[in-house]
Amino acid sequence: MMIVSDIFYGNFELEDILSELINSEPVQRLKNIHQGGAIFLVSPHVCHNRYEHSIGVMLLVRKLGGSLEEQIAALLHDVSHTAFSHVIDYVLQHKGEDYHEQIFEEVIATSTIPSILTKYGFSTSLLEDPKHTLLEMPLPALCADRIDYTIRDLYHFGLIDIVEAHDFISELGVQDGKIGVQSEKVAPWISSKYLQLNNAYFRKPEHIFANTKLAELIALGLEKGILVLLDLWKDDPAVLSIIKTDPYLNSELEKIKNLEGFESFSKNQSGKIFKERILKPLVIGTY
Repeated sequence: MMIVSDIFYGNFELEDILSELINSEPVQRLKNIHQGGAIFLVSPHVCHNRYEHSIGVMLLVRKLGGSLEEQIAALLHDVSHTAFSHVIDYVLQHKGEDYHEQIFEEVIATSTIPSILTKYGFSTSLLEDPKHTLLEMPLPALCADRIDYTIRDLYHFGLIDIVEAHDFISELGVQDGKIGVQSEKVAPWISSKYLQLNNAYFRKPEHIFANTKLAELIALGLEKGILVLLDLWKDDPAVLSIIKTDPYLNSELEKIKNLEGFESFSKNQSGKIFKERILKPLVIGTY
């Protein structure tokens, strides 16, 4: 048995299959994948990773009474994220930010995960079961994935404190297999915080600059043959180490960190229209 601890959800003793999956290479690799892509380059204090998020989503599903199968799916839902998370989508111009979803089956199939699942009597088919409505739901609904990254990003960026995070989590409940809040006053709070996260964190000009410029740098590395696409299937330190072998790419990386060219970039971005992302939580007991 393994005991895992999370700052938002507490301590949990896990079944052997979850312990073995957590210790597997695909999940451990997520410790070196920044949740915010290239944001850490310009906001070094924001350095939480996909591993923390994956553990958090699993524990939230568990806390809300989800099955072992749904907990497994929650733990593994992000294993196909490439280096710097969604930066690859900007490199490949995937407007749906779904490259990690497109390669999910291949990443799983070529890993140790199928053999671990088989050892405990499970199949990889459980990983994309549409009945896992605690784990994933389309906007504007709540789901464990969306709740965890929202609370985790808000907390690490300093937009909420740990008491606010715990108070919100204590208000969560489940109705007809869907996550909702148990108080009318909590729904507008999380909706406003979700909007704040999008505006103050994801759309912060310096953060857009970092993600855009790193994507351009990686695209140039691919064009020059310094990088190949499969290098992005590694982790952030591995890709950074390759970038640093090329003097020009390394100098461009330093420019990102120092926000060189940010002012002109910001002016060019000033008229850009962003897609609105709205959260409308279910209030339990109402429809």
